[in-house]
Amino acid sequence: MMFNFLAVLPLLALAAAKCKVHDQTFTPDYVLEATLEDIKVNCKSRQSVVFNGTFPGPTLYLKEEQTAWIRVYNRVPDQNITVHWHGISQRAAPFSDGTPLVSQWPVPANHFFDYEVRPQRGDAGTYFYHSHVGLQSLTAHGVLIVKDADKPQYKYDGDLALIVADNYAAADETIEAGLLGDPFKWSGEPQAITINGNSGNQSFDTASDISCTPHVIEVDPGKTYRMRFIGATALSMIKLGIDGHDKLTVIEADGSYTKPAKVDHVQVSSGQRFSYLLKTKSAKDVCHGEDSQFWVRYESRDRPQQISGYAILRYRCPKGPKLPRTLPPSSPVVLPNKTYDYLEYKLEGLSEYNNKAFPRLSEVTRTVTIQINQILTTGQYENGTLNGTVAWAQNGLPWKESVQADHNQVPYLIQVYETGQTPNYTLALEHGGFDPNTKAFPAKVGEVLDIVWQNNNGPTGGWDFHPMHVHGYHVYDLGAGNGTYDAHENEKHFKNFTPVLRDSTNLYRYAVKGVPHHTAGWRAWRIKITEENIGAWMMHCHILQHQVMGMATVWVFGDAQEIKGKFPALPYSQGYLNYGGSAYGTGAKPPVVNHYYSSDN
Repeated sequence: MMFNFLAVLPLLALAAAKCKVHDQTFTPDYVLEATLEDIKVNCKSRQSVVFNGTFPGPTLYLKEEQTAWIRVYNRVPDQNITVHWHGISQRAAPFSDGTPLVSQWPVPANHFFDYEVRPQRGDAGTYFYHSHVGLQSLTAHGVLIVKDADKPQYKYDGDLALIVADNYAAADETIEAGLLGDPFKWSGEPQAITINGNSGNQSFDTASDISCTPHVIEVDPGKTYRMRFIGATALSMIKLGIDGHDKLTVIEADGSYTKPAKVDHVQVSSGQRFSYLLKTKSAKDVCHGEDSQFWVRYESRDRPQQISGYAILRYRCPKGPKLPRTLPPSSPVVLPNKTYDYLEYKLEGLSEYNNKAFPRLSEVTRTVTIQINQILTTGQYENGTLNGTVAWAQNGLPWKESVQADHNQVPYLIQVYETGQTPNYTLALEHGGFDPNTKAFPAKVGEVLDIVWQNNNGPTGGWDFHPMHVHGYHVYDLGAGNGTYDAHENEKHFKNFTPVLRDSTNLYRYAVKGVPHHTAGWRAWRIKITEENIGAWMMHCHILQHQVMGMATVWVFGDAQEIKGKFPALPYSQGYLNYGGSAYGTGAKPPVVNHYYSSDN
């Protein structure tokens, strides 16, 4: 990421700011239409919110240093929607991060919203887009790839995008009602895990529908492929291996090119993305006999029940065999059980600029430690059962989108814009970094923060893992460990090693059960607050159920003057300040839209 250029980007954007009416003369680069459809997943029908009628939605291709307009229609009756550009949110125009009640008002039913997104040089990589309302992103998501402005950093012959998702038979609203209800009702494990929409738990011969057959990955012999794995699961962390193909090279994590790292299998959690180079076998080796098809096995980890499935790697051969009639009687791939050591302290960024910009411990101005655990908001825990309502909390505080909506919460970014007030920094310092009045974490431009997530097992004594995701800007991932965080001990890792910039990394569990209310396990991030990441951003667990239950935090970077100075002044921003305002179009009313990055679009 070319930070030296990006430092002046807000000023350039303001200079170019211009309002335009997006009438019939305006043509967006992409159109996403959210609808409620009866779709087939895992060979069963399910009412689901989807984009453009498919699960997953269409793949979007953006390019570094090019502005894209993406129009999102909300055709879902009686539901709001947003779209979050997962991992590239800092490149979206103001009010376009897709986080309802934080950065923007959601898109009302029968309205549409034009998102302006401009990846910068250094952003080339693997992303995805998804709704950020409730549990809609179970099915309302799709692959997003940012292409290099120049040649890619690594050579490869083909590109394979594989998006992994969870399947629940119950409807979104049923699951959400249980998570928020009294008594609390857990969603349970998914019924299946899908790759590109296929659950892979029934054979090609016996399946009643293609949706539960293995996804077929077709490759040519003697080639190198970039396999992009995208974790769009609600809950599951998966491990995946390919029979006869255990030499993989990681070259990207969360949109950042990495120095090559050798692994023998894939591990991906919700929100994470990795690119692996796979060298296929020669035609001589595979295009004779029955050796041109190889099973791909995937299994969930760190959950009470293992969910699994198959895909198949199929070579294009002149006389290749038909697809296998049955699934393997046992897995041809043995996947490790341990998760917490996967690529820890092994991924170093390829960008020398980013590596040199890594702040050292001596530059850290403040450490914010956040303990995560379940709390009972009503009722009690007795005889191994939660009786009452349950929430996930950060330092004792849950942040629930549903509660904010019930209290007519104005999005944080718009609050700052309209009132000229930000969270009380002094009060926050007295409360571990958190302002209890605004329920947000403030930070000043120039600060270097270490953010430490700590895993507490709460009243039940059971630990869970949490894939933590940061909006607005990538962070230097400082790693993870058991026990509690020791900054000086951990800094020893970085004597000859610079961690890569990430946006989604795991707070692992190191045991299943223990004495209740015990903290064991941490994940640490380092971030420098600059003019580039001014704004209101979320940091949250990317397990959808946990997020619905309150595992989310809001951060406000910069003071009110800096935030208002970065964003367009009135009248350019007027249509974004109210729910269903003039920036939100309808069939009868074209939207009045601010062109943030270029007045020529």
